Amino acid sequence: MTSLLKILLLPFSWLYAAVLAMRNWLYDRGWKPSTAFPEVPVLSVGNLRVGGTGKTPHVAWLVAWLQARGQRPALLSRGYGRRTRGYRLATAADSAATVGDEPWQQFGQFGGVVPVVVSEDRVAGIRRLLAEVPALTAVVLDDAYQHRRVRPAVNILLTEQQRPFYRDEVLPAGRLRESRVGAARADAVIITKCAPDLTVIAQAGITQQVRRYARPEVPVLFSAYDYGAPVPVPGTAAGRMTAPMSGAEVVLLTGIAQPGPLLAHLAAAGYRVAHHARFADHHAFTPAEIAALAAQCQPGQCVLTTQKDAARLQEPALAASVADLPVFYIPITVRFLADGEARLVALLAPYFPLPAVG
Repeated sequence: MTSLLKILLLPFSWLYAAVLAMRNWLYDRGWKPSTAFPEVPVLSVGNLRVGGTGKTPHVAWLVAWLQARGQRPALLSRGYGRRTRGYRLATAADSAATVGDEPWQQFGQFGGVVPVVVSEDRVAGIRRLLAEVPALTAVVLDDAYQHRRVRPAVNILLTEQQRPFYRDEVLPAGRLRESRVGAARADAVIITKCAPDLTVIAQAGITQQVRRYARPEVPVLFSAYDYGAPVPVPGTAAGRMTAPMSGAEVVLLTGIAQPGPLLAHLAAAGYRVAHHARFADHHAFTPAEIAALAAQCQPGQCVLTTQKDAARLQEPALAASVADLPVFYIPITVRFLADGEARLVALLAPYFPLPAVG
């Protein structure tokens, strides 16, 4: 966006921010209802900015930590991009089309052991989830920072190192969903997609900027991505061949908001991207697009993609299109810098005490 266009759009941003500020003020004073759930701790993960800030891998980190602590968590999101409506508990018969690409990815990632639910009305969704799965001990809300109708026990705000909320403006002049002061609701702020070697001095500078908006006692943490070896996408020809090694020439397929970090990883790992088929976040691939992708894939090459995109490639309507295409996804896990993990655990642990020994 050019500087002139941004200036022209600022009055509209101020108007939008004012409307959202009034909405938040009504919630803060209890004049709009907000529901807490004393039955189980509700952990919310979200952001202020439109677009990818790394919610899905951070949600996966939370779920894995809860499982390791002996808890029985469930995941709840609205199911963005799905073609269904209302409450839906994911099963093996579902797909990205019925529950959304991120919930479907999460369902597969945790082997169906962790209940994954989609519901536009999160209050009703949590109530029904608790009734249907009474053994639950935690609910993790994905992308619910602006969903004020639920009052979570812990509110985790994510923001990217390269696109921090404190340097952005509210829509349409910027990419913020609400004003920067919304950071005051956070119980923890995680700076995501950091360079693994981010210096202590740089972290201190970022923390100082965040503290202009977040509460002074709120921990400011830093996380980076760890990329795994390519994994064959089920239903594609990748299962019949060896995964590409460093130095291989590949075709890249992405339908995510920020493919830059993945491109940087592939370059650092020695892969050569011969063609990048880039689509918008949550894009629903068509057979024609897969055919065009296959035409770009030369003999000896394979297709690399993200785990979220892989979830959409497994749509039944695409089965014939991808069957002979060698597609691998690059798994991502979150790693906290310095003592970030210990500080986050210190925040969460009081809600999930370990069982007494003896």
